[in-house]
Amino acid sequence: MSSTNRRYRRTACTSLALALPLTALAACGGGGGTDASAEAGSGKGTISVWAHQGQKSEDTAMQNAVKSFNSSQSKIKVKLKLIPGNDYTKTITTTDASELPDVMEFDGPTMANFVYNKKLAPIDTYVSAKTLDNATAANKSQGEIGGKHYGLGMYDSGLGIYGNKKLLDAAGVKYPTSLDDDWTAAQFNAALKALKAKDSDGKPLDLQENAGYATEGGTYAFSPIVWSAGGALLKDGKAAGALDTPAVASALKTFQSWKTYVDPNTDGNAFTNGRVALSWTGHWMYPGYGKVLGDDLVVLPLPDFGNGPKTGQGSWAWGIGGDTKNAKAAGAFLDHLLGDTNVTAMTTANGAPPATKTALTKSPLYKQGGPLQLFADQLAKPCGDNDITQSCVAVTRPVTAGYPTVTAKFSEAVNSIYGGADPKSALAKAARAIDQDFSDNAGYKIP
Repeated sequence: MSSTNRRYRRTACTSLALALPLTALAACGGGGGTDASAEAGSGKGTISVWAHQGQKSEDTAMQNAVKSFNSSQSKIKVKLKLIPGNDYTKTITTTDASELPDVMEFDGPTMANFVYNKKLAPIDTYVSAKTLDNATAANKSQGEIGGKHYGLGMYDSGLGIYGNKKLLDAAGVKYPTSLDDDWTAAQFNAALKALKAKDSDGKPLDLQENAGYATEGGTYAFSPIVWSAGGALLKDGKAAGALDTPAVASALKTFQSWKTYVDPNTDGNAFTNGRVALSWTGHWMYPGYGKVLGDDLVVLPLPDFGNGPKTGQGSWAWGIGGDTKNAKAAGAFLDHLLGDTNVTAMTTANGAPPATKTALTKSPLYKQGGPLQLFADQLAKPCGDNDITQSCVAVTRPVTAGYPTVTAKFSEAVNSIYGGADPKSALAKAARAIDQDFSDNAGYKIP
C-alpha cells in the first residue's frame, strides 16, 4: 500500500456518526479506477436487497414494497435484508464489493465514496426514463457524478426555523411567511433581542445544542450559513478561498453571538414546553411540534446572510451494487420502489418530503397550502453542490469521495466557533486540513 493510501485510511476512513435522520461511517478501500463491474444479466431470477432498519413504520413500508413487487410479477424475486441503522454504513464499508447486494440503500453523503470504491454502479441504463424524469431536481443532484446517476431517494430533507406564533406575537415580532420575505441576519438578531426581553430566562432560541455540533448533524445544520454568506464547503475541489472567506467568518461570528440566547435543551423539550419561541431544525421534528402546538406552529426559512436563504437537502437513497450480475432486475425493482405508491407509503411513515415530483405535489404536508409547504418550496429551487447562486435555496452537500474529511473538519470548526474560538482561525485551519487531505489523495477523482 502506498503512503497516499495509508494517509487516506487515516482521514477518509474516520468513522462519522451522522445526525438528522442519517447515520453513517465513511466508506474506504482502494478507490479510483474505472466504473464498477456490474453486468446487465437476464433481468430474471432472485436479487438481494439491503436496507437500513428504521422506525417500525418505515420497515413495514419497505417490507410491503417488496411483497407487492414479488406478487406483481413472476420473473424476479426480491430477498430483503434489513440491517440496524447504526451498523448499516459500517456494514457496507467493511463488505467487499463482490459480496454486496444487487440493490442497496445508502446514506446520501457517502455515495461518492462508495462509487470511488466501486461499490455502486450507474443506474441510468437500468431504471426507466420515467423514474429518472419524475425524480425531483434536488434528489437527482445528490445522486449524480459526472453526468451519471448512482442513486435516487424515496424522500428528501430540509431545514427551517419553527416558530411559536403565540410567543412571537406576544413579543411583537414580525416573522417571514415565505421564502420571499425571509429575515436578514440583522432582522433575525433583532427578533432574538425582542424575544429575549419577554422570555423568563432570556433564552428564546433552540439550536439543538443537546445533539452536539462536531458531527454530520453540525455540518447539516449550519453549512447553510456558509452558503448564505456566499461561501462553500468546497469549490472546484478546494476549501481554501471558499470556506475561509471574510464573509463566512463574519457570518459564523454572528452564529457565535447567538449562544447567549440559546436554551441548552438538555431535555429535548425546549420548543414543545414553550421555553423557546424559535427552533432551528429539520422537517423530522414536525410530527412532535405540530401535535403540541397545532395552529400556533409556523415554519420559517433560515436567515439570509447576503446570498439568499439556504437549506441543506438529501437523505437515504437507493442504488445498484457495483458487482451485481443482474442489473436489469435491480433496475426493475428500483422502478417499482421509486413509484408513487411506495414513495407515498414511506413518506407517510416518516414525514419526510417525497423525492418524486408527483408524490410531492399530492402530499398533504408539502403540497401548496400544506403546513410544510416551505420545505417543498426550498427543494424546488435546488443549487446542486457547486453553483450556489442567490436565487437557489436547497444545496447538496459536496458530492465527493473526500466528503468524510470535509464534514469532519467543518463540523469541528463549527463546534469550536460555537464554543468561543475565533471564526477566521478555525475556518482557515479546517480549510488547510481539507485541502491537504485532497492533495494527498489526488483530489479523490472519480473517472
